[in-house]
Amino acid sequence: MGDLLLVRHGETEWSVSGRHTSWTDLPLTGHGEEQAKSLAPLLAHRTFSLALSSPLHRALHTADLAGLSGVVPDEDLHEWDYGAYEGVTTVDIHRARPDWYLWTDGVPPGPAGHPGESPAQVGARADRVLSRVDDALTDGDVILVAHGHFLRVVTARRLGLSSAEGRLFQLATGTVSRLSLEHGRPVIAEWNTRP
Repeated sequence: MGDLLLVRHGETEWSVSGRHTSWTDLPLTGHGEEQAKSLAPLLAHRTFSLALSSPLHRALHTADLAGLSGVVPDEDLHEWDYGAYEGVTTVDIHRARPDWYLWTDGVPPGPAGHPGESPAQVGARADRVLSRVDDALTDGDVILVAHGHFLRVVTARRLGLSSAEGRLFQLATGTVSRLSLEHGRPVIAEWNTRP
């Protein structure tokens, strides 16, 4: 049984400023590109039975700069749909809703095509990804290149926790994390690894 590697894309202008970024397809900053390139040595010695990425440019570009080949874009790896909170910081949201918390409250609907998602809806997408991953893990390691909040939900679901428990797993840009097995049960083997 292989390991599940999670790569959060490199830094973008909005990840630096703390703005919620789901469908807005921002490019990596220069630093974000350097972060992505720096991951190549961490991944070079592994062969992946499956490599999936969010279809957004910042994730696909990270995969490319990290030296991954054969990466398949997967719509289910898209970041949490932040609805009306797209491009808005938590600080700004708290001005109107002081008690708001993404992990329990979700987001209000946004423009057409972006209704926002609840933690349970993001969890359902994570579960679909993990279902596909489970089959591939029997043949070796699997890698997912995606976004911070979504990968935190994937981690929670892989560990048997609710989607909202993704709140426990802070995930930095341009990092690799590894979920493995211990005595047949999923565990975190590495987290937020950088060269």
